[in-house]
Amino acid sequence: MLVGAAVAFALPEASPLVPEHDGGDSTWAWLYLAAAVAAFAAYLAGLWALRGPGRPARRAVVALACAVQLLPLAGPVLLSTDVYTYWDYARISTEHGGNPYEDVPSDFPDDPAFPLMGSYWYDTTSVYGPGFTLASEGHAAVVGESPNAAAWAYKALAALAMVALVLLAARLSPRPAFAAAFVGWNPLLALHFAGGGHNDAWMMAFVLAALALAASGRRALAGASWAAAIAVKWVPVLFLPLRLLEARRTGRRIDHRGLAVTAAVLVAIATWRYGIGWAGAAGPLVGNLAEDRAWYAVPVRISHLGLPEGAVAAVFAVAFAVAYLWLLREAWRGRARLALTAGLLLVATSWLVPWYAVWAVPLAAVEEDRPARFLALAMSAYLLRDAVPL
Repeated sequence: MLVGAAVAFALPEASPLVPEHDGGDSTWAWLYLAAAVAAFAAYLAGLWALRGPGRPARRAVVALACAVQLLPLAGPVLLSTDVYTYWDYARISTEHGGNPYEDVPSDFPDDPAFPLMGSYWYDTTSVYGPGFTLASEGHAAVVGESPNAAAWAYKALAALAMVALVLLAARLSPRPAFAAAFVGWNPLLALHFAGGGHNDAWMMAFVLAALALAASGRRALAGASWAAAIAVKWVPVLFLPLRLLEARRTGRRIDHRGLAVTAAVLVAIATWRYGIGWAGAAGPLVGNLAEDRAWYAVPVRISHLGLPEGAVAAVFAVAFAVAYLWLLREAWRGRARLALTAGLLLVATSWLVPWYAVWAVPLAAVEEDRPARFLALAMSAYLLRDAVPL
């Protein structure tokens, strides 16, 4: 109910929660934030209740989780223009014969996606992996020139990815009801995926699918899923070495064929379609970080205490590198702590937006790692305020 109320506060034209609205009445933003905070408090209370004795009804927990994650589909695009940015990059290729890894959106200012996308990306080539870019071209071909269809399709795909994460978490965890609630009852994820349509949910659905496939003995398919996850965004590259070290230590069989074949196919198609420009997809984002950092990134917030921002960012980067070496050691000892890796990355990165919480939450749901769970919940709570126009 509270998630539904938060979505409803975006509907009035005066609400600044929807990028296309011209209104600037901050009352609606405050009401949204109050509903989101109250929903998060209810989420924490629900998780606490599920920790108690007894066996909660798994189907009821999963059904409620799916309802929470699908509910924002009934509302408009919330708090972000990323769905239009995805659409614009795809149309550079499908409609204008360009290359999203070489041409920038401002080269095609008459495209219907251009005035709707974030101005931050006007002069930036695509920062997304080639797998996602290829998929977004298919999306662009289906939706045509309809902004509403383009936005709703990305919202629906993100919401379905969140449902997949709920089901996969329940499958992987020894406490399926708790894991499903940990992912699916999280209002931050619902509001930014079914609400905002971000592709990070795709990436994490492939990661959890890889874990589930490996657990069921389908190792080649697990490798293919790892390759697909990395082809959406680079983040799973950090997880894969930990899993490989854990497997070597514990004697678990590994089948590299699925990863190698899928990666080879994706590389071949991407190179045929985009040349070698896709290999430097993260470059524009790294370059922009040197000039403009995310307000809610922890290093940036600390630098506001009067410390040099570049120095603080460097300290956090070094700290994460040291922590990652320790995590590699933990994996070599037989425990790949993927959730903690994701949580520490959220703390250390200088580019942090609220939907990045999905990097940590599903992994924390399926791993029995109390510090990782605490960190995933803490970062979710911390990011509730981020992106709200107040």
